[in-house]
Amino acid sequence: MKKTLSALAILITITAQAQSLSFGKKMVDTLASSYFWGRGYTNEGMKKAGDFLAAQFQSYGLSPMNGKSFMQEFTHSVNTFPGKMEVTVNGKELVPGKNYIISPESKGVKGEGNLMQADSVQFVNQKDKLIFILENKLTWSVSQEEVGFTLVQLDKKSVSLPLSSYKVNIENKLEKKFKANNICAIVKGTAKPDSIIFITAHYDHLGGMGSNTFFPGANDNASGVSLLMNLAQYYAKNPQRYSIGFILFAGEEAGLLGSKYFTQNPLVPLKNIRFLINTDLAGTGEEGITVVNATEFTKEFEWMKKINDEQKLLAAVNIRGKAANSDHYFFTEKGVPAFFFYTLGGIKAYHDVFDKPETLPLNEHEDLFKLIIAFNNKLMGN
Repeated sequence: MKKTLSALAILITITAQAQSLSFGKKMVDTLASSYFWGRGYTNEGMKKAGDFLAAQFQSYGLSPMNGKSFMQEFTHSVNTFPGKMEVTVNGKELVPGKNYIISPESKGVKGEGNLMQADSVQFVNQKDKLIFILENKLTWSVSQEEVGFTLVQLDKKSVSLPLSSYKVNIENKLEKKFKANNICAIVKGTAKPDSIIFITAHYDHLGGMGSNTFFPGANDNASGVSLLMNLAQYYAKNPQRYSIGFILFAGEEAGLLGSKYFTQNPLVPLKNIRFLINTDLAGTGEEGITVVNATEFTKEFEWMKKINDEQKLLAAVNIRGKAANSDHYFFTEKGVPAFFFYTLGGIKAYHDVFDKPETLPLNEHEDLFKLIIAFNNKLMGN
């Protein structure tokens, strides 16, 4: 009988893990699809993603953190590229995202002419205030400002040298008050509801560059969102002694803007937060994870390492000090204890068009899920 029960328990565990991983993959596929257009600043990508995720929270049975709406709205400026995106160099028409990107602070420009070589990697046209620069890798980002020139970053493998002529038609639009929303939900605690453990991730990404190219953002950060949503489902079905709060931040790629706004306008008293766990880049993990703030909260870090060792989950749990590299940062600055972890190994796609669901393994999704559950139990004294 004991053998039968043991075998049944193993089967249930394996089935639950398979279902959880299936959920994670489906969520990443959805969020990185063209419908959400890089969860950014054109084609209503971020708004569509926010609405979708808020509806998911509601369907799981979570409550809005402020009691009224899952949305916490704020505005910020952002330079966008919603329209024409045409670049020809030496008579060769180039493909946006693959052969070139436009530096995010650039102004729009339309023109054609000749280029002068400024140095070994830069070619310029002063009339159009246009700069071409050769790059080994194309890595895009987001800017809140527009400058008075246009910088085109070229994959140096895509062009032949020297660069002599160009034709461009690039449209930009500086949005001075772009509307963004943090998505905030909570599962009330059964014994100590005023003590809160936060799980956070940013759901925004880079959006699109022109009308035909978008940046899927599978690892950054659909992977972290999928892990958070999996945990939200779990805690909605299994309320804990402490409240478990969930925040999906907007504006991370533009400078941690959503998390900064939340810490300046908190929906719960920051002193009530027992601990915050931020997940960003959670899609790989064959080499383990690195934990930012591990040197700041050594006791909790030792708990996490011990849990990982005892349950034989991840290949390594590496230590890193304080860093302003994700949404945990402004909470730490306000005195909230927090970890930010990211996975190691696997694909190298980052802030480019190759960060796609089909190449993202999510091979440690289940182990990360288990680690967070066990760590939260330790925080609550379970």
